[in-house]
Amino acid sequence: MSFKPTLQFTLENPWHFIALGFGSGLSRWAPGTAGTLAAMPLAIGITYLPLWLSGLVILATLVIGTHACTIASSAMGEHDNGSIVIDEFAGVFITVWLLPAEPLWWIAGFLVFRLIDIAKPWPINWLDKQVKGGWGIMLDDVVAGAMSATALLLAANWS
Repeated sequence: MSFKPTLQFTLENPWHFIALGFGSGLSRWAPGTAGTLAAMPLAIGITYLPLWLSGLVILATLVIGTHACTIASSAMGEHDNGSIVIDEFAGVFITVWLLPAEPLWWIAGFLVFRLIDIAKPWPINWLDKQVKGGWGIMLDDVVAGAMSATALLLAANWS
C-alpha cells in the first residue's frame, strides 16, 4: 500500500468516503479487519430485514461499492489500496446474510470471512489478480463472502 489516504482525502469526495468504509479504512492497523469490524453492526442489522430487502441492500452495496472503488482507486493511482474496504462490507454482508441470528454465528462469520479473505484460496486469488477496476476490487470479497457463507451454513445445518 503506497498511497496513504488522509482524513481530508476521505472526506473530500463522498465516493472516497464510501470506498474507505466510512473512514474505517483509515486504520493503520489491519484496515481490512477494521473495515470488516465496522461493517458487522450493519451486517447483523441486515439479517433482521425481510429476505428480499436484505438481498436488495447487498445488491445496492455491490453496485455503489463498485463505483466507489473505481473512483477512489483512480484518485489513489493504485488498483486495490488496502484502505479501500467497502468490499469487506459486501463480503461480510454476504457471509452473515442467511446465518442463524445468534451472536456465536456472527462471530464465526467475522472470523471465517477474515480467514478466507486473507488466505485468498482459489478462485479468490485468481480473481484478485485477473479482474481489474472497481468490480475486481469487489469481486474477490464477494466470492470470499459466498465461500464463508457456504461453509458456515453447512456447519449450521450439520449441528
